[in-house]
Amino acid sequence: MSEDKSPAIQKKLTEIRREGEERDAERSASRSGLPYIDLRKTPVAIEAMKLVPESDARAGNVAGIQLKVRDMALAVNNQDDPATKKIISGLEERGFKVKLFIVSKSGLEQAWHFYKFISAEAKEITGKMEIGKKRLEELSMRLTTLDAVKEEILKTNPAAFTTTTLFEIVLAGALANRASDIHFEAEEKRARVRYRIDGYLHDAYDNLPIKNYATIISRIKLLAGLKINVRGEPQDGRFTIGLTAKEIEMRVSIIPSEFGETVVMRILDPDSIHIGLADLGFRPDDLELVARTLAKPNGLILNTGPTGSGKTTTLYAFLRKVNTSDIKIITIEDPVEYHLPGIEQTQVDPDVGYTFASGLRSILRQDPDVILVGEIRDAETADIAMQASLTGHMVFSTLHTNDAVGAVPRLVDLGVKPQTIGPALSLVIAQRLVRRLCVKCKKEKEISPDLRANIETFLKKLPARVDRKHYTRFTLYEPVGCPECSKLGYRGRIGIVEFLEADADFGALVLKDASEAALLGLAKKQEMVTMQQDGILKAIIGQTTLEEVAEITGPIVW
Repeated sequence: MSEDKSPAIQKKLTEIRREGEERDAERSASRSGLPYIDLRKTPVAIEAMKLVPESDARAGNVAGIQLKVRDMALAVNNQDDPATKKIISGLEERGFKVKLFIVSKSGLEQAWHFYKFISAEAKEITGKMEIGKKRLEELSMRLTTLDAVKEEILKTNPAAFTTTTLFEIVLAGALANRASDIHFEAEEKRARVRYRIDGYLHDAYDNLPIKNYATIISRIKLLAGLKINVRGEPQDGRFTIGLTAKEIEMRVSIIPSEFGETVVMRILDPDSIHIGLADLGFRPDDLELVARTLAKPNGLILNTGPTGSGKTTTLYAFLRKVNTSDIKIITIEDPVEYHLPGIEQTQVDPDVGYTFASGLRSILRQDPDVILVGEIRDAETADIAMQASLTGHMVFSTLHTNDAVGAVPRLVDLGVKPQTIGPALSLVIAQRLVRRLCVKCKKEKEISPDLRANIETFLKKLPARVDRKHYTRFTLYEPVGCPECSKLGYRGRIGIVEFLEADADFGALVLKDASEAALLGLAKKQEMVTMQQDGILKAIIGQTTLEEVAEITGPIVW
């Protein structure tokens, strides 16, 4: 009989042998009174593996698989082996509380496979990734466009094409092009890398070999403290890039997809939030309204809009405006993305019962003057925020609605009583972000007679509080593209906003009729400038384009 066997038969025989090993390990565990686990189905944490050097682990037939503070889960094949006992004693002498699990020898071999990720280059990773200043500056000088990033990857010598090299190029390119996110996406025969720049996704490299992709995903998991061998469930983590002048946080989200894992890395650059009220793009009349509201001793300011509309950046600017040495400010966020000096920031943790509602209750016992609640999601949080506003606190928070007038019906839907909303609310803001034209390359655009007439009519109908002298000699511009803006024609974003002030008329109206239709009438009486109108005003002074405004707010109504 021929000794040759088809790959399918070989695979089946391997599976049968492996199942037999697992049954033997399970019986051994039952005899010893220790729990059994199958390492084919159990997550392995790299931080636990690193506690036992590979040579010792192989000699003692063990593998560290989980670590929580000083509690360690150790997989063993035979707890009575002298080499195994020596490793256990050594870990206990170092202050670890060791819990043993019986596993098969094949299971250990599978776990030891992950030692290859704890190489010399990764051995000292502790949550920070150091990129040499010279290397970053050199790459950033050249990788100022998306084409330059792709060319850098393509021209790299294949012999030197390591995970570290590729990762450095991708990270440096993202930083040089002002990306807010890096997307790693697996496809059937390749993978691609995309950057989100000023709200839009752009291909940085669309032909990454799958084997390189798998390695880079493992590298990201290592850096973010995630489980390398878990591929079928979502994972979240973060790490820090240590630069010469600052540290940049990278927030990592991994989900399983059809052809592999998809990774999104959010780049949290501290420089992006160091802006004051004047830098937010508010008009002078809006700044006056905000300053007047922030000067009040108490009240609730709600900022509304979808995810990624700049709500947190605006509220952080408010916090910096009111922050002085004689007041106490506490936040509860999900998560804390940027750290603000002089402000106590806390983060929700549902595992220990620290939610927005319970956290807000605890914060109120800390005698704060100003509170930031990351988001109002439920009736309990909304009610506590309202009560805090009524009892002498200044409260900032966010709410997901489409516009400013939609905030009140949303609060009512959550279960907040209308008689509470009027006295508690001070100001409702709705905002979006539009791309800002690159000042280096924007080009003046010809205005048709019809469009000119529309703009002139629009300016005449503006509320009296808007100073028209800034807009009488209007000009429209269009994007071009240059090295300064990565050839995109836009550089950065600017907010377009609308404000609904909670005055005496507001409180009286909400008691009678909290519908959007009634509140729209009040907004007109207050001479509200809508987000679209604010966007048009920014377009006719050359900050953005009418096309951008229409893209974000819908077709322009003159």
